[in-house]
Amino acid sequence: MDSLSQLALGAAVGVAVMGRRTAVWKAALWGGVCGTLPDLDAFIDQGDAVRNMVLHRAESHALFWQTLAAPVIAAGIAALHGGRALFPRWVLAVWLVLVTHALLDAMTVYGTQLALPFSDHPYGVGSIFIIDPLYTLPLLVGVVAAMCWRANDRALRWNRTGLVLSSVYLAWGVVAQWHVTGIARTALAAQGIVAQQLLVVPAPFNSVLWRVVATTGDSYHEGFRSLLDGGAGMHFDRFDRGAGLYTPLAAHEPVARVAAFSGGLYAMAEDQGRVRISDLRMGQQPHYSFAFVVAQRAADGVTLQPLSAPVAVGSRPPDIGATLRWIGRRALGEPLPPPR
Repeated sequence: MDSLSQLALGAAVGVAVMGRRTAVWKAALWGGVCGTLPDLDAFIDQGDAVRNMVLHRAESHALFWQTLAAPVIAAGIAALHGGRALFPRWVLAVWLVLVTHALLDAMTVYGTQLALPFSDHPYGVGSIFIIDPLYTLPLLVGVVAAMCWRANDRALRWNRTGLVLSSVYLAWGVVAQWHVTGIARTALAAQGIVAQQLLVVPAPFNSVLWRVVATTGDSYHEGFRSLLDGGAGMHFDRFDRGAGLYTPLAAHEPVARVAAFSGGLYAMAEDQGRVRISDLRMGQQPHYSFAFVVAQRAADGVTLQPLSAPVAVGSRPPDIGATLRWIGRRALGEPLPPPR
């Protein structure tokens, strides 16, 4: 999730765990700080653009390492505030803040390596967009209310209510995703499309409009479904996955990393002799958040030369305003084609 959501979640968890045992501002401050710490790994240069992507949300988001780090961080907080008697409570607060950060990230589609060092599998439910105001707002209101009313019962109730509402919203996203997945499977089958993989994720900033991607070997199909759409039908646009480009580059490390990290939801394309691989999970055709030039065509016009250092070429829609307007109208059930 975005930094503001993680800061708000961390502060809310900190206040909920510490309660009346310390000043609300201390619990909120350190909760917010610890809620931000795991994402500082984004500032570490892992060597190239692909590594920076696949090694984000790695060790700093692993539940094992977070469990080991929590007592160390808590000891520093307790010593700083002269409250050694509260050390066990600070350990619980810090641990819960770190763990909820990682688990919330795992609800997005990006991929969070929760099980390191035992497994590097990138977990990603994909039931909430990385920025969703309806998730963040209850947390912010609850924390601000707690800060304003200090540590009285009303303040703590507001904070708890914010946590409950945000958690309910997460559960709602899972249910909505399950519902759209069923509709998508039925629509694909009706059109004779046999999906090898199926991705269902929310469109930006909401949980009403959903994006569906189905891969079929050498192609993929993209469609959109609003919870306000009528009927059971869905329209899908078909695009080439570039299987002929993948085969000679499958062993090239950047290509293999993106293919594995995306769970096979990738596509390759060539433009003016440059070969790129795109992660199909984030963005929409033809604009993807994570795309990398990984090879170039040799002078003979036949040979593909892998690049030792992949170049990031991920892009945003050329007209963000028009895209946001389309999302709003499409979410309300208007049968509009996506901007390309």
